[in-house]
Amino acid sequence: VNSQQTTAHSTHTLVGLGRGLMGSAYEVLADAAGCDVRVAVSSDRSLQTGPTRVARSLDRAVNKGKITPERRDEVLGRIAFTRDLGELSDRQLVIEAVKEDEALKLDLFASLDKIVQSPDAIFASNTSSLSIARLAQATGRPERVIGLHFFNPAPVLPLVEIVDSITTDPQVSDRTEEFIVERLGKTAIKSPDRAGFVVNALLFPYLLSAIRMVDSGLATADVVDQGMTLGCSHPLGPLRLADLIGLDTTVSIAEAMYQEFKEPLYAPPGLLLRMVEAGRLGKKSGRGFYTYA
Repeated sequence: VNSQQTTAHSTHTLVGLGRGLMGSAYEVLADAAGCDVRVAVSSDRSLQTGPTRVARSLDRAVNKGKITPERRDEVLGRIAFTRDLGELSDRQLVIEAVKEDEALKLDLFASLDKIVQSPDAIFASNTSSLSIARLAQATGRPERVIGLHFFNPAPVLPLVEIVDSITTDPQVSDRTEEFIVERLGKTAIKSPDRAGFVVNALLFPYLLSAIRMVDSGLATADVVDQGMTLGCSHPLGPLRLADLIGLDTTVSIAEAMYQEFKEPLYAPPGLLLRMVEAGRLGKKSGRGFYTYA
């Protein structure tokens, strides 16, 4: 996201991501006043499908009357896709959002550390559960690494978790919060650098408990979801939510939390592991606890 302003707090931003950050988050960043977004992807397919996904999302916003066609075209004009990490050298805020794989993220941060030139650049990870302090050690500037956890769908949900590690410079945290709140118009909460942070530390025991209930035969996915939507006024039942998150991502987050806390409630249930092994990853694969068109 490249700012066209020259104020002391202007932020030249790159979004370096794979499939982890939901595609519709691009226009959230591009829609921030004066910002443009450069998206680094890892495949030719993503290079083709990424712009299409963003255009479709913006078209839906136009059809619903949320933005004008002119605004859509303006936002699209601020988003560029590339496969060349070298094009990110001038960025001042890097948001990494590859899949929830620590080794992959460490490798990406090590590469970006060599590429991004500005000594004031901020490196942010959109991880859902991994240690920011560990990720920061892949760079030669751990004080400039921070967690920045968006929620799906990013254009709709107002919350972003900001996660400082024990090495994060307080000025980096302040600059990041200013960008999230003032430029993106989001609500920011400060979360501890512990597996799951705040939201997932509360959410995932609930999701895993629902999966165990299905695994044990106590109730079907439909019954569990109806109970929580109709009985507790949740907008989405836990099994549909797990499908939306991605069952492979659910396993990754659960394993990271279990590794840190060794609490049985964080361990991924057997049913969840078998579904992932069978390629039933939820909505993105067309089948999880439910079948999707």
